[in-house]
Amino acid sequence: MQSENPLLADFVKLLNSAAGTVAGMGREAGETMRDRAKDLFGGMDFVSREEFDAVKDLAASAREEVEALKARIADLEKAAKTD
Repeated sequence: MQSENPLLADFVKLLNSAAGTVAGMGREAGETMRDRAKDLFGGMDFVSREEFDAVKDLAASAREEVEALKARIADLEKAAKTD
């Protein structure tokens, strides 16, 4: 049978404790970064993709309407000059 070396056993216990501590620090750092990112981005006013697309479509239709109205005004001005 193997006899357990107390120095080696203590060293293994120390390594296990250090590994657990490092893993805990990593988890804590990840949680802290996640919380900070939430705080940073939570205060900003972001819009959803659906809202953005709806406003984009609305702007495009308004632009088309403006162009049509400009053409109509030009036609009316031309007609007024010939009368």
